[in-house]
Order: sequence, then C-alpha cells, then structure tokens
Amino acid sequence: MFDVDFGSRARSVMMRGVVVLALLAIMIKLGDMQLMNEVVYGKKSEQITTRVFVQQPLRGEIFDRNGNVMVENDPAYEVSIIPHEFRESQIPALASLLQTDSSDIMKRIQIGENISPYFPVRLKRDISFATLSSIEEHLKEFAGVYFDIEPKRVYVGKARAAHILGFTKEISEQQLATLGDYYKPGDIVGYTGLEASYETILRGQKGLKYLAVNARGQVVGSYDDGKIDVPAQDGSDLYLTIDEGLQALAESLLVGRRGAVVALDPNNGEVLAMASAPDFDPSVFSGYTSKTEWNDLSNNPDHPLFNRATLAALPPGSTFKMVLASAALEGGVVDDNWTIHCTGSFYYGGRIFKDHEVHGTVNIIQAIEKSCNVFFYNLILKVGFDAWTKYGQLFGFGQKTGIDLKEESPGIMPSRDYFNQIFGKNRWTNGYLVSLAIGQGEVSATPLQMAAYTTALANYGKYFQPHLVRYMRDRKTGKIYYTQYSERTIPVSKEVFDQIREGMYLVVNGPGGTGHGAQIPGIIVAGKTGTAQNPRGKDHAWFIAFAPFDHPKIALAVLVENAGFGGSVSAPIAKKLIEYYLNKQGVQQQEEPKGIVATAALR
Repeated sequence: MFDVDFGSRARSVMMRGVVVLALLAIMIKLGDMQLMNEVVYGKKSEQITTRVFVQQPLRGEIFDRNGNVMVENDPAYEVSIIPHEFRESQIPALASLLQTDSSDIMKRIQIGENISPYFPVRLKRDISFATLSSIEEHLKEFAGVYFDIEPKRVYVGKARAAHILGFTKEISEQQLATLGDYYKPGDIVGYTGLEASYETILRGQKGLKYLAVNARGQVVGSYDDGKIDVPAQDGSDLYLTIDEGLQALAESLLVGRRGAVVALDPNNGEVLAMASAPDFDPSVFSGYTSKTEWNDLSNNPDHPLFNRATLAALPPGSTFKMVLASAALEGGVVDDNWTIHCTGSFYYGGRIFKDHEVHGTVNIIQAIEKSCNVFFYNLILKVGFDAWTKYGQLFGFGQKTGIDLKEESPGIMPSRDYFNQIFGKNRWTNGYLVSLAIGQGEVSATPLQMAAYTTALANYGKYFQPHLVRYMRDRKTGKIYYTQYSERTIPVSKEVFDQIREGMYLVVNGPGGTGHGAQIPGIIVAGKTGTAQNPRGKDHAWFIAFAPFDHPKIALAVLVENAGFGGSVSAPIAKKLIEYYLNKQGVQQQEEPKGIVATAALR
C-alpha cells in the first residue's frame, strides 16, 4: 500500500514538472516571438487569408495596312467589390459616390453561377480620378471595396472606321450563358465589327495574382513571393487591309448622307476602305457607357450602328445588268450583233415598262454604255429565269461574301423556288422577270457584294473572298500569323468579259455613257451607273467602277440612299476615291485602249 502511494506521488510530481517545463518553454517562445521578432511575427499574425485578383491582359492593338495605329489601349480606373466582404448597408453611400443606382450594385453582388463570393466583381469602370479620391477618403467605411487599373480602348487614327473596328462593351447576361467559362460578369467583350470577329485573338488570356490580406482587409504583400501567380498574356495585334487615308476620305464624302462605300483590291480581295453613313464615335464605348448614351445610339432614327456596307440589301438597279449580259453572251443566246430598237418603252403582259430615254437601235455593248432598259427587258425573256439566277449566284449574289465580320446580309437572288414560296406556285408569270432584268423587283444586294462583283468583272472572273485582316502578330514573340482566304474562278470566257468591260469603259468614257462624272485625266476608269427605284422616297444612287482599266488596282461600289441618279451623285464620289488611291500608288498616265476606241468610233 505504501509502495503504491509513493508511486502515485512520484508520477504526480513528474507530471507537474513536465507541465511546468512545457509552460516555461511556451513562455520563452512567446517572449522570443514578441520581443525578439516583433515586426516579423506581428505581420504574420495579421495575415489571415489569401486573396486572388484577376489580372486583365492588354487587348491587342489594331493597325492599318501601312502600320498606322488605329486602336490602342490607355489605363483607366475601375472599382471592384468582393461579395463575401461587402455589406449591403454600404450600398447607398457607395452608389452615391459612384453616381449609380443602388439596385445595380445589389444585382452585381448577388452570388450566382458565374460569381464567386471570394473573387472581385467589377462594379464600375472608367471612373474619374475625383471619384477615385472620394471613395479612397472613405475606404475604411467600405469593406470589400477595391481599386484596380484596367486597359480601355482608345481610337487614334485619322478615320473612325466605326463599323469596321466595331466596339467593346460589358458582357451581357445572354453572352455569359453562351461564350464559356472564360468570362465573368463585368468583363469586356467585343460586341461588333472586328472586335467581335477576332475576340479570342484580341482579348489575350487573364492572369491571376495571389495576395496576402490581413484581418482588416489590407493587402500586406504577395503570397508565397508570387511563385504561384499566373501572368496575363496580352492579346495579339491585328494588321488590316484598310488604307487609313482612303478610309478617312470615304467617310468625309458620305457626311450628311445615308449610304456606303466599299473599295477592294481586285487582285486579292483586300478591303481598302469600307464606310457606312451615318456612323458613330466608337470612343463612346471605350470606357463606361451610360444607359442614356446607349439608348441615344440604339434608338436613333438614322440607325448609326447599322453597317450599311454589309447589311443594307437594296435593289442594285442597272449595275446588275452585267449579270444578264454574262448569262446571254456565255450561253450563246445573243452576240454583239444582236440588236434591239429602243423606243423608250416596252409592252409586256398588259403593262408598260419605261426607259429613261429613247436610245434607238443598240447592241449589248451599247446597251451597257447607255443603260438601255428596253434592251435588257427583251434580253431576259430570251435568256430565261434559270440562267439569270445561275449567273447571279456565280457572281456571289444571294449569299454572304464571307468577309471577316459577323454582321452581313446575303441579299436576295430570286429563283423559281423563291418565287413559288413568295407568290405561290404558278401564281406568277414571266412578267415578273422584266423588272429583274434591270436590277429591280425582288433582287437585292449589299454594297460589299457589289464591290466583290466588280472585282470579278475587273479581273476576268477571279472572285476573291473580301477580307479586312492581313495578318495577326503575337505581342510576346513577334510571330506573324496569316489567315487564308478563298478564291474561285467564275466560268465566263475572256471574250465575254472583254465585251462587258468594253461596255463599262464606254459608260465612263463613251459619247453616250451615263458615268462621265467618274472621268479622271490620265487614268482610265470603267464603271456602271444604277438608279434603284424606291417606293418610299427618292431613288437610291449606285455606281460601281474599277481602275486603271488595263491593270486594275481598285474596284469599288458607292451607294447613296434617296439621292437620285447614280451618275450625278455616286460617280463623282467614286472619282475622288479612285484618284486619291491611284495617285498614292504612283500610277502613271494611261493611253487610251486602242481596240475599244476604234470599236466605239464605228458605233
């Protein structure tokens, strides 16, 4: 019994000794931490969490064909909040400083599928320095509120090129649901134009930065010396086919009008200029865009956001006559000896179809020169609906060109099936074809399609896919990536193209031509006027052209809506654009093509 009691006491004493020694060790360690390493361990005691911040990459810049900057980036302040730290009671005061609705802030901090409570959510971008200073003064009152710098688009070129470049805008809920996990609420995304078409190329890749944050929400340094940070990768640059000077001139010539200009290089399909009017200032979207600004643009009756160059599908008028001429000559239905006597009107199916004047006896080349409607009224009835449709489709009508923009209309190239759907089977007659012969009625085309068609006429049937981007450049490596574009050959013989081109030469240079307004001393221009009837107002004025005649370097289409006669309105616009571009290219004076002059003299 005595031994047992003694053993218990001994163990008790030993346990007390162990406890005393342990407490002593802890006290020594605490003393060391507090006295010897107060600064180091004091900071560590406050580092209670790690915060992840998204690093936004620089969006790729955009240059014209000559290396001139058109779009670049500037830094801008933004305000973000971390929903987990943010308190709803802070909303009214923060909304007041940001001059935004409390409901907007509430909507952004609601946790959902695309929002993590621990990741910053962008609240408002492009805030002024004054606003930034006001919030910073009250930062202690706003838990979970952070500042950052993000890049915003800046437009620095001579030309707006608004419908080409497009704009960026804060991502919508619909886009969040369709564009994938890369995007989060508040992100910027390309909405229209090249900004949208090349979004994945321009945007780059986000980075992640891990920061140590103390109990008061203050950043005290990088986490793990930044070893696990993921650096952002800047987007690639785009080098366009656009000539900025030509683009600026095209835009200036359309000021105060509704219409479009599309100029292409007929040797490869590069878009030299593409202007649509009215247009808009893309810098409106470069930072924060208010609802008022957006509504003013989207509800404007002139529709400045609408790209008429690729979307305005209108009857092409007489510029379409070369489609019918190609079908007739290539199909052997007529040759240049077949003539019609024009009395100024054509009777068919109990209706009278008027011409703009009496032309007398004309063949197919003279009919193009003088834009004789009566000749083509007769011709389509000989050629037939199916052949006309076939050649229209060969020239790219009724289908998208495939330009590297998302906003494009295919237009309408009528066929038997189309008429059966629209009017009902056997509910239409050949009388419907008469209007189609001169580019009226159900047929419609965009200025872009008309320019591509003109390139094919200029280069003997080579049809190139129009495109706006020459190449892309990786900002990090400097490596250049070219994009491949399609081309095809329209099955029309050189002899047929020679006759059609002769008619187009005479339109501008012949005695009976309707496009004399496009004449340029020393440069031979070939073209075709078109005046498209408009049941809701004045006619639309078209003009298509290419130059120089023997070795074309530019082909274009000009449309001015509700302006009247194409020869007096659109042809002078084409003249100025061709003259500017070819002078810039150093094109020498041309001699008259002798074969055509001699032929013309006999007629």
